[in-house]
Amino acid sequence: MQIDDTRTEPLLAFLGPTELWIVLGALVFLFGAKKLPEMARAMGSSVTQFKKGLDSPDEEPAKKIESAPGSEGDPQS
Repeated sequence: MQIDDTRTEPLLAFLGPTELWIVLGALVFLFGAKKLPEMARAMGSSVTQFKKGLDSPDEEPAKKIESAPGSEGDPQS
């Protein structure tokens, strides 16, 4: 018995319209119809922010971990 490791089709190629309707129905059942557009918007903005972060890696983050409250050497803790 041989295992074929040369499969090149993407995993989503095996999902047909019936499977997609089942997944959509499960999402509506779990989260509700009003929550799905909010989740899609949040996911879209997250992807946009991620892509912006990849395009401009030269910028420094606003706060560094060393200067966070509660870190060693912080007189407030």
